[in-house]
Amino acid sequence: MKKESKDIAVEFNALSFLWRFLGSLALVLLTFNPSGFSAYHWITSSIGAGSFGPVHTIAIIVLIIGWSIVWIATWRALDTFGVLLASVAMAAIVWLLADIGVLATNSVSAVTWIVLVCLAAVLTVGMSWAHVWRRLTGQYSVEQIED
Repeated sequence: MKKESKDIAVEFNALSFLWRFLGSLALVLLTFNPSGFSAYHWITSSIGAGSFGPVHTIAIIVLIIGWSIVWIATWRALDTFGVLLASVAMAAIVWLLADIGVLATNSVSAVTWIVLVCLAAVLTVGMSWAHVWRRLTGQYSVEQIED
């Protein structure tokens, strides 16, 4: 009896969502974070010191590629209204968590970390939306290419 191979694109679960979130979070936090250890800080300090070189350029290019992939996937899946709605949902969740005392919003650094995690969450929802949509409705999302 021949064993059927499972289509990896069809399988989507909480672990798939978690991996997308961790990838988005890594991209966001590698680009900028308030700790001072980010590409932004590394590149701006090298420019200030006059030591900007090809390694910095390669890092910028890799970040632009990563952001392009994630942002285009998110925008195509959610469009303007969806990105806005996901962002408002994240803001409401943060408001709730701050209101019940789970999140501290008493410093600029804390708020910056919260915003960065929320940005990663919105990007994750966008990259996962086609799978979620298919699970909710049974319909596949496809792009129509126009000539």
